[in-house]
Amino acid sequence: MSILEFLGLARPREGADAGRAAPSGDTETVRKIVTALESMDPDRARFVAAFAFILCRVARADLYISPAETRLMERVVMERSGLPEEQAILVVQMAKTQNTLFGGTENFLVTREFNKIATHEQKLALLECLFAIASDEMISTVEDNEISRICSELQISHEEFVSVRMAYRDHRAVFKKIQKPSE
Repeated sequence: MSILEFLGLARPREGADAGRAAPSGDTETVRKIVTALESMDPDRARFVAAFAFILCRVARADLYISPAETRLMERVVMERSGLPEEQAILVVQMAKTQNTLFGGTENFLVTREFNKIATHEQKLALLECLFAIASDEMISTVEDNEISRICSELQISHEEFVSVRMAYRDHRAVFKKIQKPSE
């Protein structure tokens, strides 16, 4: 149930979809992005929408998504989904907006849905992409912790998490030499 439905502000559904229940685990965030991708198979569109939202979840862990992170997410979505650039841009922008508005409540729901629809290999590929997004400058402790939480929600083992994280150890803030300002 969306917040608008809970508050009694949602418009009633019309047409053929009115009597049909939403798929289990479906969220308003994923449905909005899926609607924008109607030309795709609905299951594939749901996968792409959840994938993009989770990328945004890590990019926004520090409460700011930089233009560089946005461009990188667009490229990753384009490459991983086979979408044309215009659609990849749209998917990322919608995912960013939804994450900004509903991230606190939707993060777990979207990740849980991705866990249900993705193979283990797809989850590991997402993990690699999450570290790539977080390493735009350096991987902050907040981003590292968010990726760890996502791994737990996706049932990715700690050993697999550490293995992928090791490839990005030079980008982790905790290992960056702290430089003192010159006097």
